[in-house]
Amino acid sequence: MKHGGLISFGTGCAIALAAGWLVFPKVIYTAERQPFAFSHTAHTSEKGGMKCEDCHSLAADGQFSGIPKLEQCAGCHAQPVKGSAVEKEFIANFVTTGREIPWQSYSRQPQNVYFPHATHIKLAKLQCTRCHGEHGKSASLEPVQRNRVSGYSKTIADRHMEMGDCERCHAENGLKNSCLDCHK
Repeated sequence: MKHGGLISFGTGCAIALAAGWLVFPKVIYTAERQPFAFSHTAHTSEKGGMKCEDCHSLAADGQFSGIPKLEQCAGCHAQPVKGSAVEKEFIANFVTTGREIPWQSYSRQPQNVYFPHATHIKLAKLQCTRCHGEHGKSASLEPVQRNRVSGYSKTIADRHMEMGDCERCHAENGLKNSCLDCHK
C-alpha cells in the first residue's frame, strides 16, 4: 500500500470510529415526550404526602411496578386542586373524557427478562431509588430515550439498567446469580 493509501485508510478508519462513538449513539435513540407536564415533587412532597407505591402498584406476579391508571389520578383530580393551567389541561384531556393517559415507559426491558419488583421491594426491602435514582423527586419528566432498533428504553437520567448492575448488587449482598433467575 502506498503512502497516500495509508493516509486515506487511516482517515477512513478515524471517521468510521468517530461516527460509531459519537454519532451512532445519538442517532439510535429517539426522544419521546410524556403526554403532559407532571411533577413528582408536587405529589411526593410533604404537602402532597404520597409514596411511590400509591401510584405505582405491583402486578399480581410482582413483575411490573405499573404505570398509574387514570382512575388513580382522577380520585384527587376530578376538579382542579391548584387550578394550574397544566392541571386544567390534564382534567380536560383525560379525566373529563375518560381517556387513559398514554404514559411512555422509562424502563421497557427485553422480553426475555423477568424482573420481579415484589422480590426486591418486599423481601429485599430495597428502596425505589436504588435502581430508579431520584426520579420520584423530579419537578418535571424527561423525554423517554427509546432505541429505534430494539424499542427498549434507557432508564431515567441517562442511566441504563444493565445485567451487570443486577449482578453487582447481588454480589454486594452475597446472592448467587443464575441465568434463570432473570431470563425466561
